[in-house]
Amino acid sequence: MHPAALAALEQRLAQARAAHALRRRSPRAGTALRPTLDGRPIVNFASNDYLGLAADPRVVEAYAQGAARYGVGAGAAELVSGHTEAHAELEAALARFTGRPRALVLSTGYMANLSVVTTLASRRSAVIEDRLNHASLLDAAVLSRARLVRYQHLDTDDLAAKLAACPGALVATDGVFSMDGDVAPLPRLVEVCKAEGGTLILDDAHGFGVLGARGRGTTEHFGLAAPDVPIVVGTFGKAFGGAGAFVAADEVVIEALMQFARPYIYTTALPPALCCAMTVSLRIVEGEPALRQRLHSNIHRFRRLALARGVPMAASNTPIQPIILGQNARVVAVAERLLEMGYWVAAVRPPTVPAGSARLRVALSAGHTEEEIDGLSDALAACL
Repeated sequence: MHPAALAALEQRLAQARAAHALRRRSPRAGTALRPTLDGRPIVNFASNDYLGLAADPRVVEAYAQGAARYGVGAGAAELVSGHTEAHAELEAALARFTGRPRALVLSTGYMANLSVVTTLASRRSAVIEDRLNHASLLDAAVLSRARLVRYQHLDTDDLAAKLAACPGALVATDGVFSMDGDVAPLPRLVEVCKAEGGTLILDDAHGFGVLGARGRGTTEHFGLAAPDVPIVVGTFGKAFGGAGAFVAADEVVIEALMQFARPYIYTTALPPALCCAMTVSLRIVEGEPALRQRLHSNIHRFRRLALARGVPMAASNTPIQPIILGQNARVVAVAERLLEMGYWVAAVRPPTVPAGSARLRVALSAGHTEEEIDGLSDALAACL
């Protein structure tokens, strides 16, 4: 590497270090919710395993049986020879689950958003997005070469004004926002898009499995019909307990993604064994509402206890409970103290969140016990 380029990288790293913004990985052993770090048991409140399915024996067994049947990897991109019966079965189940004609499985949520936006937008069009959308949606708009327009967070009047100036634009929003835990005002977004001719794309990665009586996400939560939200993106790495993603839409959109979406075309297919596991996860998500009830009971318990102990809680009724402290150094220090006490909570800092809004991101799961939630509430009160 050229010395000047290397020096520039070293300077960026030094600046991030000085700002307490360096991210570090902690190699864990064990399952998502109750791992060990350096041989010490930890309760994980930094995981998106919202229903505790990552270690569910039925899902694990489906993965093992799938690996025995198909092997470890798909061996090729889907359009070459990587598409298996396991992929087809999962896609059919997802189409039924979302109430849409077709679904397409992809390897990551980032790839799914990139595929949708870059296929549907071009340098002659515009993409209008909530300012706090996930990075994958924002990056997708930039990479599509379309004009990216951002509206104020959850401000549908601002969206309406911007869409009126860009008729026919794509409108993209998270369903549940990943760092704040708040929910998009989807009924009003649908109204604005219908009135102004926008095409709505919903990234419901943190909504599927969590919201709605049958876990169908933000659209079900608000009682909307599938045609109201023509394109939805979901991931398997949250409530489904696995990895990978999907897009559900009408026939034309899915066929266009298969033919033109470069992230889909040029990536090895999701392992078929994982598709087997996610098909079982989907059945559990849809067929066992008691898991969601337990999750929401845990959310309410945590909020009640934390607020009673003076913990500065944001207004969120989803598993994502941000505790905004503002300063990077303070967030890091509190997260390290919590880890010493046996609780793993993510210290989220810019650029993942806006400057000055560094936070602890507590992620709750149906798999957490009341005792674990009570313990975290006590630990937070002691640290803040």
